[in-house]
Amino acid sequence: MYIYKAGVVGAGSMGGGIAQIISYSGLPVVIKDINEERAKTGLEAAQKIYQSRVDKGKMTPDDMVKKMALISIAIDYTDFSDVDIVIEAVPENIDIKKKVFKELGESCPETTILTSNTSALSISELGSVTKKPDKVVGMHFFNPAHVMKLIEVIPGLQTSDETVDDVVSFSESLRKIPVRVNECAGFLVNRILMSYINEAFYALQESAASAKEIDEAIVSFGMPMGPFTLVDMLGLDVADSVADILYNSYGERMKPAALIKKIAASGRLGTKSGKGIYNYSNEEKDDSFLENIIKKTQKETGVSNTEFSVHRLLLPMINEAAVSFQEGVSSLSDIDIAMLAGTGFPQDKGGPLHYADTQGLDNILKEMEKFSSTFGQRFWPVPILKRYVAAGCLGVKAKKGFFDYL
Repeated sequence: MYIYKAGVVGAGSMGGGIAQIISYSGLPVVIKDINEERAKTGLEAAQKIYQSRVDKGKMTPDDMVKKMALISIAIDYTDFSDVDIVIEAVPENIDIKKKVFKELGESCPETTILTSNTSALSISELGSVTKKPDKVVGMHFFNPAHVMKLIEVIPGLQTSDETVDDVVSFSESLRKIPVRVNECAGFLVNRILMSYINEAFYALQESAASAKEIDEAIVSFGMPMGPFTLVDMLGLDVADSVADILYNSYGERMKPAALIKKIAASGRLGTKSGKGIYNYSNEEKDDSFLENIIKKTQKETGVSNTEFSVHRLLLPMINEAAVSFQEGVSSLSDIDIAMLAGTGFPQDKGGPLHYADTQGLDNILKEMEKFSSTFGQRFWPVPILKRYVAAGCLGVKAKKGFFDYL
């Protein structure tokens, strides 16, 4: 199926960014929101991205005008009568999204593909409120959408192979890297990334290291930013919500650090509120909030002064990547590609599974067993890792691990 026109529902920064990407590919796109003022916000977000390209000399003002002319706004679904694909980008609330999908199912042509930009919610559930669940699929962009290359393509239980193939092709036409992910809580990247972020919070709440020390160590490893800089950018409320979803689905290995919810509940949500793990406001920078809440948490848990290392954060990530492979969520190569393109995992290390192979899977297993004896289920090694080690598939040194090295 060829895509001639697209629709975007939700005109926030993500919706505006997605509209910009689509218009940049040369396709007309209509952005809908509940009123004209909010719809214009998406238009302004797209224009801001284009203006940045003009300012950097990457496109001419005339080109910007032509691309912006491809974007229109709407406050109802009248202009969705001829769209071939819709990307829903409303707030991460299942009831709101189901309402939107029900409306889309009633307003769009039978052939229209309906996609959701959700980062964790059930595609099957969204499809259930339409009359064409075979045309419903997840299309998860990463923030900021115009910069990040990855798109997770997530079929629901009733999504047709044709729909998946069409969305993969459409993603490629947007110059993105689509990775097919079988439906599960958190999909692929978020469940792997959250295991790492969660462990960073445990290390912080136990005074294993300061937030700055942890961020600096991770940047030295090669990540583009530390976990706390990242969480402040994403929002503590978002991290808290995703942590709860994953814990409810996967149990003790994903038990959230108490510090996440405590900070989110305080209203410190990150850069958008001026304060999060770090203080971004113009107020006095001598901010004792974090120190005080860490001390309070340690009194409640009785755990403090644990050890810190970069591997303490990376091992849960490697383990969750292996779990995802074991569960058939995605292929080995796609898991590493997704982490490279979706999180900035260092290119020279090849992704978490390639990195594990270079370290030696036997060494990774020993480290995990050591941490498991100290920290419990968060480090319980996935069975497939034990199988690889038992079989002598130890990684690069054995010329076979998760990958072959002939």
